[in-house]
Amino acid sequence: MRLVPCTEEAHSGAILAILNEAIVTSTALYDYKPRTAENMVAWFATKRANGFPVIGAVDDSGKLLGFASYGAFRAFPAYKYTVEHSVYVDSAHRGTGLGRTLMEALIEEAVARDVHVMVGAIDAANAGSIGLHERLGFEHSGTVRQAGFKFGRWLDVAFYQRILATPLNPVDG
Repeated sequence: MRLVPCTEEAHSGAILAILNEAIVTSTALYDYKPRTAENMVAWFATKRANGFPVIGAVDDSGKLLGFASYGAFRAFPAYKYTVEHSVYVDSAHRGTGLGRTLMEALIEEAVARDVHVMVGAIDAANAGSIGLHERLGFEHSGTVRQAGFKFGRWLDVAFYQRILATPLNPVDG
C-alpha cells in the first residue's frame, strides 16, 4: 500500500464507488441517493479551486483502497483556518489501519497548509470512526441531536475537532 494524491482522471470512479457504497449501506454520509459521475466532476473542481488535498491509498496494482480529504468548514472568511475533513475506506479494507494512515497523512497536509482546526462530523453511532478520531487526538466538541433522518430513524451527528499549532502568524482578512 502507498499513499498518492488522487486525481479526477485516475480516481474519480473509485472514489464514487466508495462514497456510493457508504451512502446506500451506512450512515457515514447523510445522503439518500448514490452520486453520479457529474457530481464527481464538481467535487474535484471544488477541491482544485480551493487547493484542498485528496489523499488516496492504493495497492500495488494501483487500486484505490480509501481516501481522505477536507474542505471548507463554513462559508465565512473568519473560518479560513478551519476545515471539515472526511475519510472513507473501501468496505473490504476497513479495520486494517488504513483509515488511521490516511488521517495521519491528512493531518500532516493540514499542518503544511496552515490549517488550525480540523473538524469531523461523525454519525454518533459510528463507534469505529469516533475511536479512530479519539486515538488521533480529536476531542468531542458537541453533538447535534436528531440532525439527520435516514433509514427510518433520527440520527445524531457528533463533532470531533483537533486544534493544530499552525499557523504561526494568523491574520484577519
